[in-house]
Amino acid sequence: MLRKLFLLFFVFLLVACGEVEDTRPGRPVAHRQAAFRAMLKSFEPMGIQLREKTYRAETFRQHAEKLAELKDAPWDHFGADTQYPPSKSDDRLWREPERFAAERDAFIRAVEALRLAAQDAPEEAEQAVERLKAAYAPVEAGCRDCHKRYKR
Repeated sequence: MLRKLFLLFFVFLLVACGEVEDTRPGRPVAHRQAAFRAMLKSFEPMGIQLREKTYRAETFRQHAEKLAELKDAPWDHFGADTQYPPSKSDDRLWREPERFAAERDAFIRAVEALRLAAQDAPEEAEQAVERLKAAYAPVEAGCRDCHKRYKR
């Protein structure tokens, strides 16, 4: 009997720890989270190529193009009325809208610069990797800094 109670309690804990669903009209939090996940699917493979020195010019270009296509997707889904679970945004985001907008704009410019660098990058890995690392770094810093400041 004790074993059954423990098992039931464990199952309850697992269910209780599940992700909160965005049920608000238009589902803005879910849409921005999905947009960021889609961006990450293009962004992270570029980072892997640069870190592991497995650069493949065409694949890198494709990822850079896709990231550039998606760069505007999440921003319209940030609104003052979107600070509810499952949002992971910190209150500072809503208290510092001008700073958040400036960081967003810098990120968008960095993504575009990365796209252009990928278009112009040489095919040879040795020459391309260092050049692309310099273009990748501001995008990476934009993600990191925004998460540090505005994500709990």
